[in-house]
This record gives sequence, C-alpha cells and structure tokens, in this order.
Amino acid sequence: MAATNKDDVSTNYDRKSELKAFDDTKEGVKGLVDAGIAEIPRIFYHPPDEYSINNTSDSEEAQFSIPVIDLKGLSDPTKRKEIVADVAEASESWGFFQIVNHGIPVDVLEEIKDGVRGFFEQDTEVKKQLYIRDNYSIPFVYNSNFDLYSAPVTNWRDTFRCNMTPTPKTEDLPEVCREILVEYSNPLMNLGKLLFELLSEALGLELSHLNDIDCNKGLLVIGHYYPACPQPELTIGTSKHADNSFITVLLQDNIGGLQVLQHNMWIDVPPVPGALVLISNDKFKSVEHRVLANHRGPRISVAGFFSTGLLPLTKLYGPIKELLSEDNPPKYRETTLRDYHAYYREKGLDGRSALSYYKL
Repeated sequence: MAATNKDDVSTNYDRKSELKAFDDTKEGVKGLVDAGIAEIPRIFYHPPDEYSINNTSDSEEAQFSIPVIDLKGLSDPTKRKEIVADVAEASESWGFFQIVNHGIPVDVLEEIKDGVRGFFEQDTEVKKQLYIRDNYSIPFVYNSNFDLYSAPVTNWRDTFRCNMTPTPKTEDLPEVCREILVEYSNPLMNLGKLLFELLSEALGLELSHLNDIDCNKGLLVIGHYYPACPQPELTIGTSKHADNSFITVLLQDNIGGLQVLQHNMWIDVPPVPGALVLISNDKFKSVEHRVLANHRGPRISVAGFFSTGLLPLTKLYGPIKELLSEDNPPKYRETTLRDYHAYYREKGLDGRSALSYYKL
C-alpha cells in the first residue's frame, strides 16, 4: 500500500504543522469529507509496510476458515467441553474468533451502531465541545487518532472513547448515544465475564481464574467512524497493531475492511450478521490486525476493550504462574496495566508490538 505522489520529493513538507492544523479544526476526518476534498492530505499517506505482507488471493483465502464459535448450549456439559476446545484452538492458532449466540440481542447491536453513527453525524459545533486530546481522566473523549503526534502515519478514522467502569454519570455522556451506551455495556460486561471463564478453562485453569485477577473489572467502549475515502489506495483506516486489552469484543458493520495477519498474509474477516469478533505468556496469540480505507462509507465499528489500564490499580500482571514450568519459563516481565496502557498510548500504532518492550 505504497503512496506515490509528486509532492513526495518536496522539501517544504512540514508534517508537524499539518498535523496541528488538522487537530485544531476539531472536525476530524469527517470534516475533510464534509468539505468535499477530492485528494487526501499528505499526513494520511501510508508508507509501504515494513515487511512484505500481501493480501490473500481468493484461492489462498479459501485455505483459511475464519473461526466462528457458537456459544449456544453452554449449560450442557458435553457441549461446553466442545466450545472450550474450540476457544482453545482458535486462540492458539489465530488469536481471534467470531462468536454467535452470545446473548446480546441483535436490536441492541444495531442500536449501538446507530448510536455511534449518530454521535459523529450530529451538529459539528456540538461534537466539537467533546474533542479532547491527551486527557484520560474523564469518562468520554472524542478525537481523531489518539496517537496523532507520535504515529508515523495518520489513520483515516475518527473515534470516541467511553470509560464504562465505573458507570459514568448520565450527564457525562453525549445525549445522542448515552442510553444505548449503557444498554449495550451491561450485557457486554456479562459476556466478558463468560469469555474469561471459557478462556480460563481453555488454558486448563480454574473457571474463575481470569475473573479472579480482575480481567473483567474494566470496560472501555470505543466507537470508530471511517468516512468514505476518495483515495483509499493511499491510506489506511487503522494501522497494523495488536490491542492493549485483556480481550477485545468487536462489532463491525456490513462494509467490512477488518483484516487479520495470518501466515504472513492479510486475511479478510467477513462481517457475519449478529456476530462479534473476539481478539485475545504466548500460549494464546495477540493477533495483529488492521482496517482498510474504503470508497464506501461511513464504516462503523464498536470495540469493547476489557482492560483496567485507566483505573488507579497497582496489581502486577505477567505470565500466569500456574502455566509456567522449567520447560516453559516466563517470556515477559511483570507490569501494571496502567503503565502498559501509558506505554501503548505513547508509542502509538507504529506497527510494532507493545509486548516486545516487556520481553525478558
């Protein structure tokens, strides 16, 4: 996805000034589209990938079956055992899977997507009041590119972040989507607890292990808005990265664009109606993924990040001691989630894994 343009040879390009000018509008990528641009600003040009990674062809992609796990029947011990085995296989081989029959009603899934769209498409002057940079102490923040000034490339998307733990006051949430944020977060928290149970069992641990170490105590709901792009071949919706949460539960709309890196190839994750995508010591992969820019749009996605990185907790996390042995020594040093979250934010989406910083 290399960007080529005659302006690339110019010595007059001041990226920092262009970033600030874009940031100061407080209108994000949507503001550029609303202005009717035909060519994207240079800050959005995406350089060639550091490594040679290509999209799969149709014939190659046919070799890979995106894991879809049906959670129906968990109360039956035999069926639960099968589901846990599927979770283990998908987590070890892929680092992600899609889930159906997860207990969140389809109408709630549709309403949260509508709520995200409604926030970004409301009156610009109202939305601007919530545009904030580098303040993680308040419940709701809207901006474009959390790593705008640190990442090597600007992504073609706008985002809001809502910290749902502890439950925010009603007046701290934007009116256009406050009710559905709460309505969606409650069953999402229940689903997270269930997923941590299944992952604990899949690791051969006690069912309550991951919940007991507070993996389910923090939830961030992230709303992404990817406007239609006039030159999608020059940019990216979201750069290659792995998430900084314990697990991420992702809802995507029918436009698609999500890809995961598997066998050094980018593989499309097709939208499945009513399905949620689950992204998770190297026993289970933390899959690298990205989102392509598209002529179609806007694309809406809603990510539930289970993480306590914004909470004032001092608990240390590292390789699970019950899984370590002489043959399987720890590969990472311990850290607090708050410090890990801060490092991830400072580093930005630069194509490198944040976990590598903590390798022993």
